Amino acid sequence: MSDPTPFSTALRERSSGAHSTSEQAGFMADLMKGEGTRDDYVALVAQHWFIYDALESAAVRMREDPIAAPFITDKLTRLPALEADLSFLLGTQWRDRITPLPTTQRYVERITQVGATWPGGFVAHHYTRYLGDLSGGQFIGRLMARRFGFETNGIGFYLFDDIADPKAFKEIYREQLDAAPWDADEQARVIDEVLLAYRFNTELFDDLAAAKAVPVA
Repeated sequence: MSDPTPFSTALRERSSGAHSTSEQAGFMADLMKGEGTRDDYVALVAQHWFIYDALESAAVRMREDPIAAPFITDKLTRLPALEADLSFLLGTQWRDRITPLPTTQRYVERITQVGATWPGGFVAHHYTRYLGDLSGGQFIGRLMARRFGFETNGIGFYLFDDIADPKAFKEIYREQLDAAPWDADEQARVIDEVLLAYRFNTELFDDLAAAKAVPVA
């Protein structure tokens, strides 16, 4: 008898612990509690740029893949917003002022690898980042705006102007996960890749905490 649990539900249940661990990492917890500085926030935005550059480059390659294509939409694209945020936060020479941390480099390499060879792995990273952005990311954006006096400049990454109803969007996304033609083994591989993505996020927060004493510029 087949498992009646939808894949999207199994994925959410299996990854909930890793998600919580990532959210509660010291660096992010401090930022959320108001104990982090503006420089801490800028450092996080900088690392996001490297991650989304890799993810959205992979999306370009995966647009023609029948499994990955349903998940890819320009409504989710974050790179232009990140670049506008960094220009506002660091100035027009921002590219010269940011470098990937060790975990970010490994994260980018993994996204690039699966984004060239494995649709399910690409979807795992796509799901982890974008559905998180549409969920807790919305709260983080509002919190950072209040904390640092931003309006829209500086938090554009968290603003999805082309998605009128994030809840409905996420429901459709989960339906697409359930419709993906993956057998049980492939579903398990995808879940494992989601867990790996959460581990990268947690380790990135550890890197950011360790780098807090180092100036951004």
